[in-house]
Amino acid sequence: MSPKLCLAAVILIATAFGGTAGPANALDTLRVGKAVPFSWTFTPLDVGVAEGIFEKHGLKIEISAFTGDARLQQAMAANSIDVGIGSGPGMGFAARGLPIITVAAMANAPRNMALVLPAASRVTKADDLKGKKIGVTTVGSLTDWLAKRLAVEGNWGNSGVTTISVGGMDSMRAAMKTNQIDASVTSTESAYTLQESGEWRFLRNFGEIAPHFHTHVFFAREEVANKQADQVPRFLKGWFETIAFMRKNKDRSVEVTSKVLKLDPKVIARTYDEVMPMFSDDGHFDPEALKVLKKSFVEMGILSEEPSDDKFLTTKFVSIRQ
Repeated sequence: MSPKLCLAAVILIATAFGGTAGPANALDTLRVGKAVPFSWTFTPLDVGVAEGIFEKHGLKIEISAFTGDARLQQAMAANSIDVGIGSGPGMGFAARGLPIITVAAMANAPRNMALVLPAASRVTKADDLKGKKIGVTTVGSLTDWLAKRLAVEGNWGNSGVTTISVGGMDSMRAAMKTNQIDASVTSTESAYTLQESGEWRFLRNFGEIAPHFHTHVFFAREEVANKQADQVPRFLKGWFETIAFMRKNKDRSVEVTSKVLKLDPKVIARTYDEVMPMFSDDGHFDPEALKVLKKSFVEMGILSEEPSDDKFLTTKFVSIRQ
C-alpha cells in the first residue's frame, strides 16, 4: 500500500473510533449572564471556567454581566443569554410571564450583602436610616428588597425608606459622594474594600435579616430549559462541582476571583470566609425560603398576589426539599 493510502486508512480508522476532534467532541456554547459584574458570589463561574470544570461537562461558557436583575431578565427575554445568575426576588419577573424559569437555588442567606454609609455619616445604627434614601442597583432587585426589608424589620411602615436605583458600582459611589443617597446596599467585598480606603463605612451584614432565603438562583430561558434541557443539568453539575472545589481550595479560589474583580487578595480572602458558607451544594429549593420570596414579590410590587410555585420555577432539574 502506498504511503498516501496508509495515511488515509489511519485517519479513517481514527475518525471512526473518535480519535480526532470532530463535531461529536465539540463543546456546546452556553451564554451565561451575571446580574452584576462586581459581586464575588458570581465568580465561581470564572473559577469553573479557569479550572476547566465546565469544559469537562461539554460546555464552553460565554460570560457577560449586567447592572441588576431587571437588565438581566431583559437580556434573557431578548435571547441575548441562555442562563442567568440573579437574585431570589428576581424570580418575581418570571412569575409575571416572561419566557424565563428558575431552575435551581444558588445561594441562601444573604451573607454577601452589606449596608454601607459614607465615611463621614453620623448614622450609627440601622434605625437611624428611617426615612432616608438608600441606593440599590435596580427596582425589584435583591438590593432593593434588602433595603426595604430594613423598614419591615424596624416597623417603619411602607414609607420607612426610599430606594434609589443607581445601577452599577461607579454610579453608586458617585451618588454616595454627592449625597444623593444616605446609604447603600452593596456586596460585602465592595464594602470591605471601600472601608479600607476610607471612602465608606461598613454598618451591617444582611445575613441575619433573612435566614431562610434564596439570595441567588439560576434562571434559564424556557426554550433552553425545554429544548436544550441536557445543557442545564450539565451546567448545574459544573457549577456545584466548582463549589466543592472552592471549599477545598481557598488559595486558588482567592487567586482567580481577586483577578476577576481586580480587588486586593486580602479583601477577597476575608470575603471568602464570610460568604462561602451561603452557597448551596446541590441547588435544591428550601420551602421556607420560597414562602419568604413569594411574599417578597408582593412587597416589592412585582405581583399583586403570591404565585404558585409552577409560575416561576421548575423542579425538572432539582426538587423542593420536604
